[in-house]
Amino acid sequence: MTVHQLKPRTAAESALIEIAESGDASIASREAVEALRREGLPHRRIEAWHYTDLRGLMGRQSDTGITPAADASGAILAPLLANSHVVDFDAPEVGHALSGLTVTASAETADWQTTPNHLDRGLDTVRMLNAAFSASAVEVSVDSGVALAAPVELRARAGSHSHGFVRCTVGAGATATFVERLEGEGGSSPSTGVSHLEVRAGARVTWIVDQEKGAAATHLGQLNVSVGAGALFTLFLLNAGGALVRYEVHATTAGEGAEIKMRGINLLEAGQHIDVTTTLRHTFENTTATETFRNILTGGRGVFQGMIKVAREAQKTDAKMACNTLLLSDDGEFLAKPELEIFADDVQCGHGATAGEINADHLFYLMSRGIPEPIARALLVKAFVAEVVEELEDEAVEDALMQRIDAWLARSH
Repeated sequence: MTVHQLKPRTAAESALIEIAESGDASIASREAVEALRREGLPHRRIEAWHYTDLRGLMGRQSDTGITPAADASGAILAPLLANSHVVDFDAPEVGHALSGLTVTASAETADWQTTPNHLDRGLDTVRMLNAAFSASAVEVSVDSGVALAAPVELRARAGSHSHGFVRCTVGAGATATFVERLEGEGGSSPSTGVSHLEVRAGARVTWIVDQEKGAAATHLGQLNVSVGAGALFTLFLLNAGGALVRYEVHATTAGEGAEIKMRGINLLEAGQHIDVTTTLRHTFENTTATETFRNILTGGRGVFQGMIKVAREAQKTDAKMACNTLLLSDDGEFLAKPELEIFADDVQCGHGATAGEINADHLFYLMSRGIPEPIARALLVKAFVAEVVEELEDEAVEDALMQRIDAWLARSH
C-alpha cells in the first residue's frame, strides 16, 4: 500500500487558512479554503509560478521603506483621474451613477476550479484565494452605444483583508475608461482582486491598473478579458509599490477584427518582488495584439511571463510582444520569459526581451551639450517610460500616470 504524506504547511499557509476561516464564509468560500488546505500555495516546481515561489516568498518580505503615493491633501485614495465615478466594492450603489452605467452588488464568487493559465495547477491560485477570503463582488455594465462621460474607478478596501471581484460588461459600440485602484499599507494577509471584462463588438475600452501598495503589502490580481469583433481593448498597468505583487492578464479575441493593446511599467526598489504574467489567445481571423512592458530597477526582483497563443483557425493574426528592462543598479534582477504557441500558418508574430544599463552614447550626447550627468541620467530614464505612456493618446491619463512615475523617480534617486 502506498502512503501519500501531506506536505507540511508553512506559517504563511496556516495563517491564511486561519484568517479565511475566521469570517462569515459562504459554501463557495469554504470549498476554496478546503482547496487551500489541501493544495497549499504554489511553489517553483509549478511552471506558472517558477519565478515567483509564492509558498516560499509569502510572509518573508521585509519593510523596504516604500510608502504609498499621496496627493497634496494627503488623501491616499483620491481618484487617479479627475471627475471619476468611484465604485466602492463594499458599497457599490452609493453615489451618483453615470448615465448609461449600472453598478450593483453581486453574490458571484471567482471560479477557481478552472484556470486560464495552462501552466498552473488544476486550480487557479489567484481565484482560489479571492474566493477563500469572500471577496466583495460587484457587477458593472455599460449600455450599448454609450460613451461614458467620466472614468469609472474601481476600488476595494485599502490595505490587507482587501478582496474584490468585479464582472464588467461593456455593450456594443460603447466607450469607457476604467481605473483599478490598488493602494494601502498591507498587513498579515494578501489582498486579492479578480476582474472579468467583456468588451462587446465595436466597443472601445481603456483599463488602467494603478498599483501603489505599501512596503509590507502582498497583492495577487487577475484580469480576464474577452474582446469582441471590431472592438479595441487598451490596458495600462503601473506597478510602483508593494513588497510581493503578482498581476495576471488573460485576454482572448472573441471576434474578427478585435484589437488588444497592452502597455505596462514596473518600477522596482530593493526588497520588492513584482511578477506580471500574461496570456493572449487569438481564436478568430484578422486580430491584432501588441504588448509592451518597460521596467526600471534600482533593486529587487522583477518577473515577466508572456504567452501569445494562436489557434489553427486564427489566420492573419498580427501579434507582437516586447519586454525592455533598464537596470540602474547591480542589486536589481529581472527575469523575462516571452513565449509563442502558434498553430496557424498565415500569421505575423514576434517577441523579444532586452535588459541593460543607460546607453553611454546617449548620456555622452546630453552631457556634451552642457547637461549635468545626474540630470542627463534622469532625462533618459524618464524618456524610457514616457514613450510607452504617450501611446495612450489621452492627455489627462498621461499626465496622471506621469505624475505617479515622476514621484517614484524622485523618491528612488
